[in-house]
Amino acid sequence: MSEITETPTLETARLILRPLALSDAPAIQRHFNNWNIIQHLAQNVPWPYPEDGAVTFIERELERVAAGEVIYNWMLVLRGGDGEAIGNIRLRPWVDDPKGNRGFWLAERYWNQGLMTEAVTAVNDFAFRVLGVDVLHVCNAVTNEASRRVKQKTGAEFVGYVELPHHNGQTRAERWRVTRKNWLRRDL
Repeated sequence: MSEITETPTLETARLILRPLALSDAPAIQRHFNNWNIIQHLAQNVPWPYPEDGAVTFIERELERVAAGEVIYNWMLVLRGGDGEAIGNIRLRPWVDDPKGNRGFWLAERYWNQGLMTEAVTAVNDFAFRVLGVDVLHVCNAVTNEASRRVKQKTGAEFVGYVELPHHNGQTRAERWRVTRKNWLRRDL
């Protein structure tokens, strides 16, 4: 287990993944408050998304980290863009949760461009190479084909189904596993 507890900035060819900050609230509120995103998420995410949903999310996450919980929370920002966050990846590498260790969302106008695959690759590198995580579990609603494709492109192997109520009424989620051994083998 690594001693790194603060979310580091990660960079890819097209993205900067930087730590979540209260200043991200307007962008999160604008992009995340979207049925096309939320319908595939677990029901613990409020819908309709409240007017203070982003601020509440950020404050809760920052409080949990301040209390000693290890959560890495990255906001995705386009290189050369205006600096506005367009998505989020949340990693809790040491938690055994039916929903998995990592979750993500991306603003709809940036879908189908490979950006989330690029971002997840950077986060997986951090988890396996820097933190020394042995295995990550990740889930998606069965109906979320885009999330499934990201998992397939980033070395996840399907391990089965779990019951997890989603906003769209779907109660079955796919559970995937990404192992350090298989991730590092990608370089060979």
